[in-house]
Amino acid sequence: MTTTASISLFGDREKGESIRTQNMTAAVAIANIVKSSLGPVGLDKMLVDEVGDVTVTNDGATILKLLEVEHPAAKVLCELAQLQDEEVGDGTTSVVIIAAELLRAADDLIKQKIHPTTIINGYKLACKESVKFINDQLSVKASDLGKNCLLNVAMTSMSSKIIGADREFFANIVVQAAESVKFNNTKGDVKCPIKSINVLKAHGKSSRESILVKGYALNCTVGSQLMPKSIKNAKIACIDFSLQKAKMKLGVQVVVSDPEKLDAIRQREADITKEKIQLILNAGANVVLTTGGIDDMCLKYFVEAGAMAVRRCKKEDLKRIARATGGALVASLCNLEGEESFEPSFLGQADSVVQERVCDDELILIKGTKAKPSSSIILRGANDIYVDEMDRSVHDSLCAVKRVIESKSVVPGGGCVEAALSIYLENFATSLGSREQLAIAEFAQALLVIPKTLVVNAAKDSTELVAKLRAFHNASQTIEAKKQFKWIGLDLENGKCRDNREAGVLEPEMSKVKSLKFATEAAITILRIDDMIKIYQPSKEDPNSYQNAVREGRL
Repeated sequence: MTTTASISLFGDREKGESIRTQNMTAAVAIANIVKSSLGPVGLDKMLVDEVGDVTVTNDGATILKLLEVEHPAAKVLCELAQLQDEEVGDGTTSVVIIAAELLRAADDLIKQKIHPTTIINGYKLACKESVKFINDQLSVKASDLGKNCLLNVAMTSMSSKIIGADREFFANIVVQAAESVKFNNTKGDVKCPIKSINVLKAHGKSSRESILVKGYALNCTVGSQLMPKSIKNAKIACIDFSLQKAKMKLGVQVVVSDPEKLDAIRQREADITKEKIQLILNAGANVVLTTGGIDDMCLKYFVEAGAMAVRRCKKEDLKRIARATGGALVASLCNLEGEESFEPSFLGQADSVVQERVCDDELILIKGTKAKPSSSIILRGANDIYVDEMDRSVHDSLCAVKRVIESKSVVPGGGCVEAALSIYLENFATSLGSREQLAIAEFAQALLVIPKTLVVNAAKDSTELVAKLRAFHNASQTIEAKKQFKWIGLDLENGKCRDNREAGVLEPEMSKVKSLKFATEAAITILRIDDMIKIYQPSKEDPNSYQNAVREGRL
């Protein structure tokens, strides 16, 4: 005789079709939030947090980061946008929309009794073929398009942003900044570290008065007006501690029997910091940047030595300056022997460090950094909300330019890649004799969500325009004489199809490839789920509370 005991779970359990439909609904709801912000005529979202801070943006990653999402499947899409932002920097909205559309298509197939494993295998195969097709057919070498290629990539990235009207002006700034910091590493690869570009924000004046500054700009001023405002052949010490009069730690008591010793104690407290400053100055430093404070007594030593001292710098800025100048950010003067020392090798080098008046503020500019080049962009705008959105737009554009400089390949934008892949995958699906055919056909159909959304946001007829676009791409893949039609994409301002390679609507190839891979992986992750157990939250109610005592008749 066998007995079957049911395991009781302290929580709710949902499984099968209901949980899949629930996950799909949550993903589509997230995608619908950002859908209207896609494309050059996309709209902005206003987000207000619990303390009343306002953010106006149409950057997908920023929108989803500020949303407080509770559903676990929806959180996967929010993390997906963050991943795309970190890896590529652009294309965060489209990756979420594609992932949600793939889930919707998969849900329809599951309702037709197709097994999720078959759909997953079909999606993986479709993604692999898509990446191969982009590399072989749609990718263009940046060198073939001439010097305007980078400008066009920057303008395409900005066209959907708040600075779209001035995209030519900002594209020039972004490309010059990116070109100024690129270098060849030891393997001979071109690298463009956009973290070497410091973006400062200052509200006031118009956005067209934003400027590019050669050198790393610090939003700080010298500690004392008696210090020199300019130093040539700068030896820069970056330190991560305060240079203030030493004080006893809390809880430490000094019992003095002889009142005359009090002066000696005070003098020693002053001398401890003086010795630290002398160690730094003796190593050859003539510019000292610190994340902490420098009190007036300590400033005197720097003034006497003719050195420049800047206090309250951001730690992030000092890390970048140390990297650019070949120095090190020093957290403590203690060495392995337990003594205090400061090596000359800790110092960074630059041609000059000057305090200049830029816009309305005084800034410290570090020019001619020895180890790696650096530059700064100073953004101006009407108010803080506008300047913050400009900062996000410039960052996305810098990321797009960085990817093109490093990978040297671009693809046409405006729905061109998605339409071409849709036709190719539909033809590829018919060549398969297995169940995966249905999943690949649905994948092809799901990709059309990008051109459709672009056209809808531009207030044009999506059915007609997308049909024309598909006809062009079908001709390019079936008729040899019309092969040049593969560059045809959407012109959303005039509501027609055009050659987007000629028009200069270009995106980094990496952006498209990564967004397809990430969207497919996210859709597969959610599609694998067929069971959800939600554990009950333990009750936080106090059994000895007044309400419980009344309820139980103890009072």
